[in-house]
Amino acid sequence: MLLAAGLGRRMRPLTDDRPKPLVEVAGRALLDHVLDRLDEAGIEQVVVNVHYRADQMEAHLAARSSPRVIISDERGGLLDSGGGVKKALPLVGPAPFVVCNCDSFWIEGARSNLGQLIAAWDGATMDILMLLAATATSIGFEGAGDYSMDTGGRLQRRRERDVVPFAYSGVLLMKPELFAGTPSVFSLNRLFDAAEKRGRLYGRRLDGIWLHVGTPAALLEAEARIEQSAVL
Repeated sequence: MLLAAGLGRRMRPLTDDRPKPLVEVAGRALLDHVLDRLDEAGIEQVVVNVHYRADQMEAHLAARSSPRVIISDERGGLLDSGGGVKKALPLVGPAPFVVCNCDSFWIEGARSNLGQLIAAWDGATMDILMLLAATATSIGFEGAGDYSMDTGGRLQRRRERDVVPFAYSGVLLMKPELFAGTPSVFSLNRLFDAAEKRGRLYGRRLDGIWLHVGTPAALLEAEARIEQSAVL
């Protein structure tokens, strides 16, 4: 499931005439960077939700052959991250599945991070498994972090005034049954917090450099880091 229905307000003016997923980084749309990562990890089918400038999104996605893309249409109204996934569940299927933000973007390490995340999944102990980025080495992220992680990989959300070492990269694996009884419009944070209380929210550290592309300034910073990486 690729979350791509947002309005991209923080990316203005670049999103005045296009949706954020079609903003280019290093000559390629954010959307394609993410789909390439999913394709490389062996994921054959991706559900993409659309809302803002949905016609542009559908036209762009029609040009891709791999992975196979199915559209979840949210033209009728935004549903927030959790509601968007819930609406798409009939298209996603009954098995645990990957969820990605449209700006989940990183310079890969030695092995596929998505591949490692999928290999680390253990449904007997986990309800959600997040890909986490070290805040100290991330590009474009400004903040006190999102989670701390114990030696077994179990996560705890940052408390007010605390500083923690990891940021949620916008990529996770989760169980579809977590959406039972949820409203039609809600944030995925509701499910994150519930899983944490059950002791079933886990994380895995990203191997590589996370590029948090949330603003035009962060985009320029990401492109500079990509260029530097290519030279090295």
